[in-house]
Amino acid sequence: MSNPMTIKAEGQELILERVFNAPRELVFKAFSQAEHLKHWWGPRGWTLTVCNVDFRPGGIWHYCMKCVDENQSDFYGYESWGKAVYQEIVEAEKIVYVDYFSDSEGNEAEGMPAPLITMTFTEFEGKTKLVNRAQYPSAEALKTVIDMGMEQGVTETWDRLDEHLQSIQ
Repeated sequence: MSNPMTIKAEGQELILERVFNAPRELVFKAFSQAEHLKHWWGPRGWTLTVCNVDFRPGGIWHYCMKCVDENQSDFYGYESWGKAVYQEIVEAEKIVYVDYFSDSEGNEAEGMPAPLITMTFTEFEGKTKLVNRAQYPSAEALKTVIDMGMEQGVTETWDRLDEHLQSIQ
């Protein structure tokens, strides 16, 4: 892969970095518009069956990922609901939100980590460098999501984002 992602866990913070061969404005749109998110959000074999985006500070993105890959036998047919509550948005530069596990009604899942995510989009040699900093309530909460396989899931998700960006340029 030409642009691998780097993943670092430091205390209660998880830092993801990757350079995408696409303009910053396009990478930003891919994270802010439902018509883009539906094409790439989630690991391989998963699809968004629900994707409601109210992209503004105080707005909510509520979504459902469903496993449609029969080869993922343990997960096939499984639904995973999530909700982002946007805190700050700087067009083409930054998105800050709290990331929750939720149910189909948007109720936040009790006992599940809810990190504060700060994503920055910067120009980098004609490409876009994306840095995602996830601040978890504790190091234990971060370990919980890592143990759930989050690293593989986010790597596959960002690979799908890269493929989507290449397909629309």
